[in-house]
Amino acid sequence: MSVHVTFLGGAGTVTGSKYLVQHDGKSLMVDCGLFQGYKQLRLRNWTPLPVLPNHVNAVVLTHAHLDHSGYLPLLVREGFHGKVWCTPGTRDLCEILLPDSGHIQEEDAAFANRHGFSKHHPALPLYTQEDARISLKQLRTVPSHHLFEPIHGWQARLHGAGHILGASSLYLEVGGKRLLFSGDLGRSDDLVMLPPDPPPAADAVFIESTYGNREHPNDNLVDELASPLERIAARGGTAVVPVFAVGRAQALLHAIAVLKQQGRIPASLPVYLDSPMAIHSTELFAQHLGEHRLNAAQCRDMAHAATMTRTPDESKAIALQHGPKVILAASGMATGGRVLHHLVQYLGDHRNMVILTG
Repeated sequence: MSVHVTFLGGAGTVTGSKYLVQHDGKSLMVDCGLFQGYKQLRLRNWTPLPVLPNHVNAVVLTHAHLDHSGYLPLLVREGFHGKVWCTPGTRDLCEILLPDSGHIQEEDAAFANRHGFSKHHPALPLYTQEDARISLKQLRTVPSHHLFEPIHGWQARLHGAGHILGASSLYLEVGGKRLLFSGDLGRSDDLVMLPPDPPPAADAVFIESTYGNREHPNDNLVDELASPLERIAARGGTAVVPVFAVGRAQALLHAIAVLKQQGRIPASLPVYLDSPMAIHSTELFAQHLGEHRLNAAQCRDMAHAATMTRTPDESKAIALQHGPKVILAASGMATGGRVLHHLVQYLGDHRNMVILTG
């Protein structure tokens, strides 16, 4: 029997990653991501899949970013009853990201209803926080490099991919074929994450290509960050840094901790991490020693490199703090989240700056 692989997302765009692998009447979904970005992309999340959710036997997640995991609550709500396989790090991050995604879906629907700009009456969320929490019950963890069977007779193994905590590539043997799904790959010189594992031999490789047409610059995050933070400290301004809550926020916190230890920026320079999701994600690193480059002491330094502002009131109170400071806030693309009110607050003063790090 042949093996069929269908692209249900992540092709022609960089979001919505879903591969459907079919063999001998069984179906495995590799990643279960949301389409994100422009409205025309987001609308695709409402289009029913070409396979009934209850006909999918299992799911394997390569990592927790929502463009790879964020459709899972909807898949479960629509009838998927199988197991969802992933690494412990991916499970822990999904427990943060998926309920937050459901909360945002509910807020967006409520906003549309208040302002009457949806053609649907009432506007409904794609899924809810409760849907997300229910879907988490179907997660099953497997350590990297351990053989497992997501479907009876289908041999699978997860290999480290760098990128973010828990990120993996999936090696799958089915129907006499060896398939390799890269997931999102990290850089070999990442400040925080380990380099991707060398890939095993395969008959077919499905590889992400977000940066497939360019070379990454040979920069050093610590050195790149030193100069602007030195200037901010000297002139008493505020640096607003949009950050991705999972990945980039932790790399920046570690870089700031290193710069303070090296005496390249004042140890007294106030730094704020203004993102509850980034705060929770940062706390996970100490629980996953050996899965990244940081030791226990460095994890503690990273966690103490900034004042953690969890509530909206704490976020707003940052503006009352005079003198130089650095604010790391989501979202990383500056399209929403707390970073927007910081940009409004600080962009008008020539002493301030916005630092784009990704």
